[in-house]
Amino acid sequence: MSPMSKQNSRPEQGELLPSGEASAPASSPLPPTPAGRPPVRQGRRPLWARLLGRLIEPWLGLKIEPEQLQHDPAQPVVYVLEDYGLSNALILDKACRDAGLPSPLVPLPGDPTGRKRAYVALSRRSSNNALIPEQRGARTHSDSLARLLQAHRANPALDVQLVPVSIFVGRAPDKQSGWFAVLFSENWALVGRFRRLLAVLLNGRDSIVRFAAPISLRQTVDEGLEPERTVRKLQRVLRAHFRRIRESIIGPDLSTRRLLVDKVLEADTVREAIAAQAKRDNSKPTDAWKKAQGYAWEIAADYSTPVVRSASFLLSHVWNRIYAGVLVHHLDKFKEAAPGHEVVYVPSHRSHMDYLLLSYLLYDRGIVPPHIFAGINLNLPVVGTLLRKGGAFFARRSFRGNPLYSAVFSEYMAQLVSGGYSIEYFVEGGRSRTGRLLQPKGGVISMTLRAFLRQPRKPVLFQPIYIGYEKLMEGNSYLDELSGRPKEKESIWALLWGIPKVLKQNYGQVVVNFGEPIALNDVLAEHAPEWDGRPVPEDEKPAWLMKTVDTLAQNINVHVNAAADVNPINLLALALLSTPKHAMGEADLIAQIELCKKLLVEMPYSDRVTVTPHSPERIIAHAEEINVLTRVKHPLGDVLSVSGDTAVLLSYFRNNVLHLFTASSWVACCFQNNRRMSRAGLLRLGRGLYPFLQQELFLPWTEDEFAARIEQTINVFVREGLLQQVGEDEGGMLARSTGQTDEVFRLRAIGHSLQQAFERYYIAISVLVKNGPGVLGAAELESLCQQAAQRLSLLYAPAAPEFFDKTLFRGFIQKMRELRLVWPDENSKLLFDERLDAWAKDAKFILGRELRHTIERVSPEAVKPEEPAAG
Repeated sequence: MSPMSKQNSRPEQGELLPSGEASAPASSPLPPTPAGRPPVRQGRRPLWARLLGRLIEPWLGLKIEPEQLQHDPAQPVVYVLEDYGLSNALILDKACRDAGLPSPLVPLPGDPTGRKRAYVALSRRSSNNALIPEQRGARTHSDSLARLLQAHRANPALDVQLVPVSIFVGRAPDKQSGWFAVLFSENWALVGRFRRLLAVLLNGRDSIVRFAAPISLRQTVDEGLEPERTVRKLQRVLRAHFRRIRESIIGPDLSTRRLLVDKVLEADTVREAIAAQAKRDNSKPTDAWKKAQGYAWEIAADYSTPVVRSASFLLSHVWNRIYAGVLVHHLDKFKEAAPGHEVVYVPSHRSHMDYLLLSYLLYDRGIVPPHIFAGINLNLPVVGTLLRKGGAFFARRSFRGNPLYSAVFSEYMAQLVSGGYSIEYFVEGGRSRTGRLLQPKGGVISMTLRAFLRQPRKPVLFQPIYIGYEKLMEGNSYLDELSGRPKEKESIWALLWGIPKVLKQNYGQVVVNFGEPIALNDVLAEHAPEWDGRPVPEDEKPAWLMKTVDTLAQNINVHVNAAADVNPINLLALALLSTPKHAMGEADLIAQIELCKKLLVEMPYSDRVTVTPHSPERIIAHAEEINVLTRVKHPLGDVLSVSGDTAVLLSYFRNNVLHLFTASSWVACCFQNNRRMSRAGLLRLGRGLYPFLQQELFLPWTEDEFAARIEQTINVFVREGLLQQVGEDEGGMLARSTGQTDEVFRLRAIGHSLQQAFERYYIAISVLVKNGPGVLGAAELESLCQQAAQRLSLLYAPAAPEFFDKTLFRGFIQKMRELRLVWPDENSKLLFDERLDAWAKDAKFILGRELRHTIERVSPEAVKPEEPAAG
């Protein structure tokens, strides 16, 4: 059994709208068919249908979507297929019987279709292969559909529910399917009878039958259009529906790689870039064109359905071997939102497995895998070819200084967007080495936005996805990089050498959570209200463009974090890393895990966050099973701990979920070095710090919402006995227990996760104040802060690797500039005023006196240039 099958998402009905066209809402108000109630029409299926049905039944295995069709059982039903065919009729008949629906092979009273059956189709399979030339493609619409509509005009009491049904044979074969079956998978072509027979025999056990919400033909006729226009309009809506469903199941009608490359090279922007390149190089235009063609072939994906399906067979075995399961949450919500949209998947990026997991997951759940934006470093021999055939297209790390490459790549992205291909990319740019989301890069988002604005045909939907691991394959290499060693270059030999080792490991469970989608049109409505929906030329750059890109980039990371999964390793990391020796007695560890879970339940971060259902005892046992935790037996109670390297890696998993505990960590931090503090003081300091925490951790709240969350946290802490209310006034003083009680221990553990963030902030302020205004530029301040943090870690308690991450200092300095706490002078040196001194004084509420003194002592001064000697 594939691990992916451990949690199934129930598919939703597809909707047929454009509004104003014949349609039915996805959530129909009509009641489902009551159990045991007979269908409207009675009668036996024809003898040929019963015989052939029995003959074909062993070869069929149907996945019916949805499990229960919402329709009015008091009204007659006629089904509409994309095309005729004996196999389609038999599959539809079996699906209806399995679902408890009326048979399509028993005609309605009066036979309004004129064909002694209760289904119609828009086209005839393989009609262009007819023996009589006059029969090829002669009809412009379905005669049966026209007769059905005419019957409604003749009988005002008649109201048939037209139910569109999509049938896909061989979309998702299981791991036992043979390689030959791959050749007969579902595609966009109307194949002949023999090929369809082979498809049913080889792949029929893995067929999908998707019912859509019913259309009321009475409402369609009552629109009052001419008969011919009514038929054409209804067929147009149905064709659009079938095409949309087919795209969502097997992907868009793929052109060959060569045709896509030709489109890129024929684009005006690329032609202009070729001419400019020839002028710069003083070469012939044909030479510049060949260079552009080489770039296009280097970039372009070469999607192959047989390769994708073959890879899915292989990967299902790999996942079963190395993972304890892959759980998926909120996929059903994505399926509701996705139809009719160009989907851009924007997952978190923690491992190279992200590419494979997401593509496999989507394919396994009946969704076409996306085209994946991949770094050119992965274009290895053999591996690069396989990735390219799986939908990967490759980009160089930098486009700077190469306008021709930039033009070719941008046009390729534009062709993907306008062609309706789903795309996947990582807005962080690279894999996170610390477990936190990296600051998003706007380049590829800008390309997507420009491509949509150039041809705004299909609305774009960004789908944030959180991928959570319990153990990383790249753990050791991340450890080396964080300790200062250079990143190893990918190679085919390193990959082959590492495969046997990977297959012997147990990497625990993986969770994939689909976050709240972001509709591009909604973002444009807010940030570009003046855009009227018309195409924006490539050379035009509206004033609102960059602001919209920045907003999208930040929102994507906020939505990824809002779909986090809290797994057993996250909870263990939060608890154990709060102690000096990364060890706890078993009873203390159980109590700390229970407290963390209680905080997540009582103060939910979002409705998309998921938390492991396991008890603390089961969490500890699981960590021992995957060799994360070490147990030391002792007569006074077992001690659970993690070793040095494992502790550094555990900081990665703590950082995955750090944002979920921001308010509780902040409140706990305020009582690390203070026994008593007022609510008002907590709120004032929390409001002041929140913009920096929001920027670093991609938090979703406004300042007022964060203050309300602090209030909520205080109430939980008082209820749990971690804090006490002093006096009758609820807005007055709060106090923690004295001495080393269990409550003080648990409060300190909760606060530890954010302690080093506040230490970093104080380092930056201390270095600035020590050097004075107008002395340091932003880059100089970053370097000095990093040096101070590294020295502090070497001289005193070792810190987590991100403690001296220069990008975190850069983000803090940038936020200070945005808030005008510092600002550049004419020489780009940073100025500040007394407000920064006030900030430094507030640090005493969070950091102890000894730690503040130590930071001030290690904070370096800038090296001043020597003054020239006199004379």
